[in-house]
Amino acid sequence: MARITNSELLQRIAQLESENATLREAIDNGPTQPLPPVDGTTAATAAAPRKHTRSWAWTLLATVLILIGALLAPVSVIASWAKVQLTDTDAFVAAYAPLAKDPGVQSFITSETMDVIQQNVDVPAITSQVVDGITSLGTGPAATRALEALKGPAAQGIISLMRSTVDGFVRSDAFAQVWQEALRTSHAQLVATMQNDPKAAIAVGSDGSVGVQLGPIIDRVKEILVKQGLTFASQIPSVDRTITIAQNSSLPTIQLFYGVAVAAGAWLPWVALLFLAAGVVVARRRGLALVWAAVALAISMVIIVAGIAIGRLVFVGSVSPSLIPAGVARTVFDTLTTAMKDTGVAVLVLAIVVAVVAWYSGPFGVPRKLRGFFGSGVAWVREAAERHGITTGRTGEWIYAQRALLRAAVAVIAAAIVLFVRPLTPGLIIWTLVIAAVVVAILELVQRPVITVPETADDETPIMTVS
Repeated sequence: MARITNSELLQRIAQLESENATLREAIDNGPTQPLPPVDGTTAATAAAPRKHTRSWAWTLLATVLILIGALLAPVSVIASWAKVQLTDTDAFVAAYAPLAKDPGVQSFITSETMDVIQQNVDVPAITSQVVDGITSLGTGPAATRALEALKGPAAQGIISLMRSTVDGFVRSDAFAQVWQEALRTSHAQLVATMQNDPKAAIAVGSDGSVGVQLGPIIDRVKEILVKQGLTFASQIPSVDRTITIAQNSSLPTIQLFYGVAVAAGAWLPWVALLFLAAGVVVARRRGLALVWAAVALAISMVIIVAGIAIGRLVFVGSVSPSLIPAGVARTVFDTLTTAMKDTGVAVLVLAIVVAVVAWYSGPFGVPRKLRGFFGSGVAWVREAAERHGITTGRTGEWIYAQRALLRAAVAVIAAAIVLFVRPLTPGLIIWTLVIAAVVVAILELVQRPVITVPETADDETPIMTVS
């Protein structure tokens, strides 16, 4: 067996690629047109029978499958988000716990709590009774007038003290802990919450209102006020009142189908992926089908991200200011949809990357030239290293022999990270694909092809083989 140099190999590869492009062009022009002669062969030899190509019906089937997969993709994102929110307690708490630190939500809860307290405790009347009790002890006219003048300021002072106490508690870490514990308890009773169990911390009304119960908050504030010496706070009764923090008429319908969402969230993403993969497999030109499947998936993700943005405007506009301030409505909606939007953006990035990779790897003119350019550059670097005594030896030969298996392993590991690591973010996808590309490039560089040709007579054309 005789060895050939890398430069001779590259020249031969370029010749073979030119012949392959000519043959492919002839094939694409139709089955009845004979293949042109290539590399000195005769027209009769070039016009050898070709294998039977699949009909246009396969292309139609592939298109339908890809469209179904693309249409199911947004639904699967929503179902997957709903499943996490309805079944994963840690994710539910992590999503809604930050609301306790939002200034708008804190101010809203403080105002609503004070309204409840003042509805049940008449502070001006209590102040007036205290002053009247003092004056009844026999104060002089001047002192009596002074005390009467202090009734209003004293009442306002007490109310101000109560408000500052409530506000201080709502803005404290203790309230955040109470809020978080309430969320965790609510999620443990998730089914009861969705069915409007009055014991749940989060209540959903028949009109679509979503509220937080004030009972635990008021009980805690009453305890603090009594400890500060305001014994009249003990008169505040335990109340069963829920303040509305959001309203959407579609929520009762969501309640009706939440069980379906939990079930669908587990398998619908895989069904959508299966339809997309099936569309690529049955296509006549799989490389092109993979590009279009990725593009269709990207478009569906753009639709869902845009739908969330539009839904935010509709949601905030539909909420009555008498029920919830617009700022709080925006905060609640953003909290509700952040995970879904992040997933949509992440899948969008993944789809774009897959489309680019599929295009680069496909049988298209520009990518073929780019791959040839990259391969020539890698071969030049490898040959230059070998001239300086740097070689990977038998290890490089083994890597070349197992190149398909190693590339598949890299692809499987990258795909597993994207499919199973949560939360799925654009950064995770980009870094995973960048690292995978770097690993593939390194494998391409360190592999060491062994090119041999069998010994032939002078008038015979050597047949190049790879070992």
